[in-house]
Amino acid sequence: MFERPTSGNRALLVRIDFGEGDVDMRLEELRELAVSAGATVLGTVSGRRVKPDPAFFAGRGKVDEIAEQSRSTGADLVLFDHPLSGIQQRNLEQALQCRVLDRVGLILDIFAQRARSAEGKLQVELAQLKHLSTRLVGGWTHLERQKGGIGLRGGPGETQLEVDRRLIIQRIKRLNAQLARLTRSRKTQSRTRARARVRTVALIGYTNAGKSTLFNQLTRERLYAADQLFATLDTTLRRLPIPGAQTIVLSDTVGFIRDLPHDLVVAFRATLSEAADADLLLHVIDASNPQRDEQIDAVDRVLEEIGAIDRPQLRILNKIDQTALTPGIERDGYGKIRTVRLSALTGEGCADLRAALAEIFPSLTLSGQERDSF
Repeated sequence: MFERPTSGNRALLVRIDFGEGDVDMRLEELRELAVSAGATVLGTVSGRRVKPDPAFFAGRGKVDEIAEQSRSTGADLVLFDHPLSGIQQRNLEQALQCRVLDRVGLILDIFAQRARSAEGKLQVELAQLKHLSTRLVGGWTHLERQKGGIGLRGGPGETQLEVDRRLIIQRIKRLNAQLARLTRSRKTQSRTRARARVRTVALIGYTNAGKSTLFNQLTRERLYAADQLFATLDTTLRRLPIPGAQTIVLSDTVGFIRDLPHDLVVAFRATLSEAADADLLLHVIDASNPQRDEQIDAVDRVLEEIGAIDRPQLRILNKIDQTALTPGIERDGYGKIRTVRLSALTGEGCADLRAALAEIFPSLTLSGQERDSF
């Protein structure tokens, strides 16, 4: 019987094309995710299918190819750029004789490594448990052992699978209760800011678009920022003093990504409420990325899922230092600001963003009326 491995960081990447195209770009993003998780990428495997195989996802012939390349490279971890069912993951691990993770599990692993605050750790644990609950299937040896015994102990007792499922359900209930309390606390803080006429601005965007770098540039903070996916997870709020503008609080939120696991969106709903309740969303876009349109669509899908798609949004074309773009402000046909071009790394265009925020949220007039330019 195959004993499921619990570790491994020498990775082989797998991407199957079901007609979507862009296999190379998707494999490159999977590589970045793997490196962010601490894995060493030894090779890639790609293929084409009409639909996933129910048992092995990739099909038996492709699984044999993956197994051969895994043996030849010495890989002890296979990463699929797809969501796998519990049965598919089990079958693949038995066939490949090594650990298998799907895209969802990989992103959860990165989140578990990066969470620093107590709230962030609770949110990640909740998402992990919900994901694990779909993987409690027979086939791994630790799930086949039984507790209980004979005589007065009442026969074979519960299977380990049943015990695991019951413990997970109990833990999920406790985590939901804790996060509900944190959500109420956030709502109270939000109402307090609203009564104090404080404007809230939330940085959102695809992971590694430069949100934390821009946050540091605007607030003079020193949040951790790195050229990697999901460098920061925990939401940070700071006052952003701008001459001629109302009081503004700027928040840096978790980055989005294509196929962001639904359980993560649900678990981070309290954190993402900073975006859902914001007066303005600053959608930071990597202007140098050839897939920026697809990344914008991915962000919009998450915004729709958390109920924030209708919030006022200002697009920030970041990393213009890596393009031919120049810093500046773009307006629509009515003269309203829609886009600011800048480089958070060099600071070019950040003065334009400050001016844009002062125009959108001007200081209150003596009569107490506000001019809404957005």
